[in-house]
Parts: sequence; C-alpha cells; structure tokens
Amino acid sequence: MRWLVTGAGGMLGHDVVGELRGRGADVTGLDHSALDITEPGSVERAFTAHRPEIVVNCAAYAAVDDAESDEATALRVNGDGPRLLARACAAHGARLIHVSTDYVFSGKGRTTPYPEDHPPAPRTAYGRTKLAGERAVLDELPGASAVVRTAWLYGVHGKNFVRTMIGIEASRPTVDVVDNQRGQPTWSADVAARIADLGPRIGPDVNGVFHATSSGDATWYELAREVFRLLGADPDRVRPTDTTPWPRPAPRPEYSALAHGRWRTIGLPPPRDWRTALHEALPRIRKESPS
Repeated sequence: MRWLVTGAGGMLGHDVVGELRGRGADVTGLDHSALDITEPGSVERAFTAHRPEIVVNCAAYAAVDDAESDEATALRVNGDGPRLLARACAAHGARLIHVSTDYVFSGKGRTTPYPEDHPPAPRTAYGRTKLAGERAVLDELPGASAVVRTAWLYGVHGKNFVRTMIGIEASRPTVDVVDNQRGQPTWSADVAARIADLGPRIGPDVNGVFHATSSGDATWYELAREVFRLLGADPDRVRPTDTTPWPRPAPRPEYSALAHGRWRTIGLPPPRDWRTALHEALPRIRKESPS
C-alpha cells in the first residue's frame, strides 16, 4: 500500500514515516513546505503525484495558547485542512487517519478515563478547532476514516516535556513541576506503531474514533520524578507545585486520561503502561535527540 503522511516534519509525523519505512511500506512524508493542507491546489497536487491509498494527517496548528487569540487560523488548519484531505481521499479512493487530541474533552470534574464515545466538550479554541477537524473527517469520509486521539506526547524529534526534563536534570539543582494536571505520558513512537497497525484495517467495519495514549496516568510532577529516577538522579529534586504561578491563556485539562476500549474490537491489545514505554524511550531520546 502507498502511504502519505502530512506534517511529516513534526515529532509524530517523523515517527510515523520511520515506523512505516521500518515495516517496508511505500511511504511519502511531506512537511508544510511540501504540502499545505489548507490549500486545495496543494492537496490535489500531492494526491496526483503520490497516489496514496492511506493518508495519515499529522499536520496541525498546535499552539494551544496562540489559538485563543487567533482561532480563525487554527480553524483553517485544524478544521478546514482535514476536510480538504477527506474530500481528496473520497475522490481518489484513499483511506484517512486523522490525529486529534484530548483537548476535545473538558478535562474537568472527571476521575476515570474518557471512553471513545464520550460527548466532546472543549473549553479552548484549540480544542474546538480540533473537534471541527474530527467531525469534518468522519462526515466527509464515513466508512473509510479513523480519528486517533492522543495526548502528552514526547519523543526524539521536536520540543517536549521529557527532553526538557533531561536538560534540566543536568543543569539545575531543583525544578518545580505542576502536580494538579493528570494525563497519560505517551511515547510518539508507540502512537506511530498504532497508526501503522490501524491503517490497513480501516474499512466499513473498522472506522471512527480510537484513543492512542499510554495506559495508566500521571501528573507532570510524577512524570518528571520518573524521568529523574531513570536518569539515576534523585527524584526529590523535583518539587510539586500547581498552575497558579503560571497562568496561561488557554486552560489546561485537570484530568484528560483516555480509555482504550476499541482496540480489542479490532484484535489489538490496549496500549502499554506509560512507565514501561518511558523506560524504553528515555535512552533513545538521550542518544538521538538533536542537540
């Protein structure tokens, strides 16, 4: 099968391309300079040139705070762009996997993971625009598309919390980390593998929403302590705090763990625990991350 990955310059897009190539797939990865998903002409040229059978949309406007003051731009990328891709897939007979986020939920007043069919209720401009993209894909391409929600990504490529903590451990005696937000630290390479598994299965009986985060949950403080522990450093150098000292334009979810019930319905086990994934990922991040 021929795969096309949009947003291939980002952390997840880079890993999806690498995962597919590792499996011997015929894959083309295009970053924003090569494919602007908001421009119909750019989308059509990409489909004509590469004739994809499966498209993975990793392109996104991901500046959560900036979206609060520029929702129109975020909506063009996160809502209109996926709609154009879905229409192109329909016209060319391709399937589509669209990457989305935990921000489609409110993140308030909950203590158990959100199932895939829980009603969305975004509280931010970013969440609203990502929900618009989900709905566009599922409306335009029913039976041949999947929405894959993920969250709290870290990996080798691009800025992320785990890489930041590695740098802080080597340069500062202590660090204050937020302990009143709970989610699921997730290695981008694991999500890439889930996407590669899902793509060939998409069809009339396998479609809709899937959650691709690690199992279990943690606060940012607990994640930072685990990073320090795995580095051989004293976890007590990480000190808990709350969000009060760092107000942000967009409210962060207080609880945004996602449930993984749908994977079993297509013959795949639920994702592994976040600590197990981090233990494997950390040496690679330290070794391979750009300086």
